[in-house]
Amino acid sequence: MDLRAHVSSSGYVLDDAQLDVIARLEVLAGRRRGVYLHGPVGRGKSFLADALFDVMPGAKKRVHFHAFFQELHRGIAERLYERGAVARAVRELVGRPKVLAFDELHVHDVGDAMLLTRLLEALQEREVMIIATSNYPPAGLLPDPLYHHLFLPGIELVEKLMEPVELNGTNDYRHLHGAPRSRFETGEITGDTELPDTPVTLDVNGRAITALGTEHTRIWFDFGDLCEKPTSTQDYLVLADRFDDWVITGVPRLHTCGRDARQRFANVVDVLVDKDVRLTLVSDHVLGEIVGGDTRDLARTASRLELINTTG
Repeated sequence: MDLRAHVSSSGYVLDDAQLDVIARLEVLAGRRRGVYLHGPVGRGKSFLADALFDVMPGAKKRVHFHAFFQELHRGIAERLYERGAVARAVRELVGRPKVLAFDELHVHDVGDAMLLTRLLEALQEREVMIIATSNYPPAGLLPDPLYHHLFLPGIELVEKLMEPVELNGTNDYRHLHGAPRSRFETGEITGDTELPDTPVTLDVNGRAITALGTEHTRIWFDFGDLCEKPTSTQDYLVLADRFDDWVITGVPRLHTCGRDARQRFANVVDVLVDKDVRLTLVSDHVLGEIVGGDTRDLARTASRLELINTTG
C-alpha cells in the first residue's frame, strides 16, 4: 500500500499542507531517504511519520526519544571502560532494523547532544533510514546559545541523514486527541490532593530527590524540589516507573522561572504524558497564566496540557 492510500484509509480528511508533505514523503520513501518532519504542535507530524513508518518495507523499530536515551545511558554505563561502548550499546538497543523512527526529538542537554551525535554516527555507519519528528528545525536543536555551537556537528549529521520537511499548516488538530489523564486545581490543596504528613528523600540514579510524600503508587512534589533543582529526564523516567499518579504543587507562572526550571517542567510533562501517568497540578494561577508566553517550549507544554480538566 502506498503512503497516500495508507493515510486515506485512516478516514481523516487531510488539509493542503498535509497533502503537500505526503507528496514529499512519497518521493523520499522511494529513495529510502531519512525524514526529519518538523513544525508547530498539533499539525499532524506524528500521524504522518507513523504512516510513513508503516508503509516502509523491511525490519523496523519505533522508539520514543526520552525512553530510548534512558536505555542508551544505561547501556553505556554498563560498558563505561570498554572500547566502542556507544556503538555496542546502540547495537544492543536498536538491533538490525533498516528503518528507525524517533518521535518528539528535541535536545536541551549538552550531554545528550553529544551522545546524539555519536548515535547518528553509529546509525550512519549501519545505513539505517531515520524518521524523526520534532517541533524544532534542525538548526533549532540545543537552542541554548552557550552550548549550541557544540552541537553543530550533530546538526550537520541530522541534515545529512534526514531530509528536513516542514509541516506548518493553519489547522491545529490537538482537539482530536483524547484527554490526558490529568487534572488542574487552583488555590489550596484539598480533597484527594491533601499532602502526606512526612516528606521523603528518594534515591534516584544516585541522586537524592525530595518528595512531599508518597502513598502506594502516588507521589507528591513541590515544583521547586522537582524543577528548580538539578533533576533530569532520566530521573523522571525512573520515578514514572515507580509511581503512576503524580501531584505537583506550587506551580508558578512558567515565564517567571529560569530557563532550566521551565525546561525541566516541560520534560516532566513529556515523560508523564508519554507513559500515561496521571498528573494533577495545583497552583494559585489558572492554566493559561502558567503556560502563557511565546517561547516554543511553553507552546509545546501548553499543547500537552490544554485539555486538562479544570476544577477547584
